[in-house]
Amino acid sequence: MQKLKPNAVIRTPRLILREIADGDKEDMLAILTSEEVGKTFMLPVFACREDAIPLFEKIKGLSAQTTRFVYGISLNGKLIGFINDVEIEDGRVELGYVIHPDYQNKGYATETLAAAIDALFQAGISVVEAGAFVHNLASMRVMEKSGMRRISRTDSIEYRGKTHACVYYQITAKEG
Repeated sequence: MQKLKPNAVIRTPRLILREIADGDKEDMLAILTSEEVGKTFMLPVFACREDAIPLFEKIKGLSAQTTRFVYGISLNGKLIGFINDVEIEDGRVELGYVIHPDYQNKGYATETLAAAIDALFQAGISVVEAGAFVHNLASMRVMEKSGMRRISRTDSIEYRGKTHACVYYQITAKEG
């Protein structure tokens, strides 16, 4: 398995991308159970906050693995989101990312995605992709600002009882 984390910590001008820790539990549960987050980031519907704990534990465990690209996004010591690999295949990584609604529209997602792309290229990945529901214009802007371009790949995804059209963006190491 290829090592996807050239650095345990990635620093940006305002953020630290790092391993998710036990102390991040409450912040992560707030993200995982947010109705607003669930509109654009594919998560199960949890009956209560405690039902999200196993998913927190899973994501935390994945963030400790060097063969997975999973980082908590920290602002002044507070976990405000996370970024994760969705699929890894032959030098290509598809990413997903989420920022808690209280911290959206401040450039944190763009800063995170740009840093993640750089780190993945440093690790030898040649193509980085990400997708978004077509109604998630903010995420599409994040991908564009991070240097990604829309590609022809589309998908229809069944999520929470509705079919969502999904579009994809990509950047290659040559472009980055």
